[in-house]
Amino acid sequence: MKSARPDPYLIVLSLWLLVFSASSQIMIISPILPQIGAELTIADTLLGTLVTAYSLMVGIFAIISGPISDRIGRRRILLMGTGLMTVALAAHFFVTDYVSFLAVRVFAGIGGGILSGAAVSFVGDYFPYNRRGWALGWIMSGSAFGQIFGIPMGVVLAGRLGFRAPFYLFALTMALTFILIWYHLPQPPLVKRDDRLSLGGAVRDYLAMLRRKEIAAAAVAFFLMFLGVSVYVVYFPTWLERTVGFSSNQIASLFFVGGIANVLTGPQAGRISDRIGRKLIVLLSCVGLFFVMLGTTFLVRSLWVAYPLFFLTMVLVAMRISPFSALLTALVPDRNRGSLMSLTVALGQVGFGLGGAVAGPLYGAYGYASNTFLGAVSVLGMGLIVWFMVPEPQGAASYD
Repeated sequence: MKSARPDPYLIVLSLWLLVFSASSQIMIISPILPQIGAELTIADTLLGTLVTAYSLMVGIFAIISGPISDRIGRRRILLMGTGLMTVALAAHFFVTDYVSFLAVRVFAGIGGGILSGAAVSFVGDYFPYNRRGWALGWIMSGSAFGQIFGIPMGVVLAGRLGFRAPFYLFALTMALTFILIWYHLPQPPLVKRDDRLSLGGAVRDYLAMLRRKEIAAAAVAFFLMFLGVSVYVVYFPTWLERTVGFSSNQIASLFFVGGIANVLTGPQAGRISDRIGRKLIVLLSCVGLFFVMLGTTFLVRSLWVAYPLFFLTMVLVAMRISPFSALLTALVPDRNRGSLMSLTVALGQVGFGLGGAVAGPLYGAYGYASNTFLGAVSVLGMGLIVWFMVPEPQGAASYD
């Protein structure tokens, strides 16, 4: 059943909890990875594949689920994804060794791929263009709340009850998300299509989108956004520990501060972009990040400097997420929105994975300054592409 008069605040809450649960179950892997290895006797060289397997499945199923959601509707795809993810997270109960853990993470990755882009696509379907920044700003802050509250709770639970406990916690929050979506998310009217869903048709839709210059540019910008963040952030804690003298607890507190910056900035950036436009916010964020990243190794010479600098970094990162996502929702008609969002999510996964792969050799050969340089160039490239090549769309009515 669905409520007769959908409450936009309940819709935002439902999708916020979705982002909180999905992002938290990903982020919790990193801090408890040594515990997973110790409890399951998994070699250090294999632990990273648990993350890689999840990301690979997300990328594959994001591409597959996009065209499907355009035909069956976002509400159904959100229910499918949250239901599957709930089962996958609860299935961590059955993990006994490396192979079973890998299988469960592949299962979770399928659910994550189905959900990727669905929340943003729903916002594009339901909310008018001049309200999408507000909605996405709050929804995307779910990831920051996961960083602030979800991960510390998960780490404590893992320490007391074993590494499986955090996944049970996020299975519960994902199950609650399923219930909220079932009762409070309407299905906006679907655009009738004459073509049948097929692999060839989906490929043709993707190619047709990418032949449009503004969409190709937006896709490259999305790739650069994740590449720049990945190459900068992955070895930032290592550099702080080895060069500045940070302890593991101080690293944790630093990311807590970064999460607060995200929570404070994301909703406000989205709301402001509804008034003054998306492109200016994205450009200002990218230019600011360019200078902050380049200056990191020169400015951070003591512990206290790292906190305000990382706070500023996360403010600038949060500034561009919801405005850019809102911008993407209006580049294609409703019938192709799921495909576009899924395509950009997949490219983001590729960008993040490539950034992580490149970050290590750069750090080892040239030091962390090389990471900051590549990250700075990537984010500046994103800003310039959005400013000069991606138009600021107008209009799109909401559905009541």
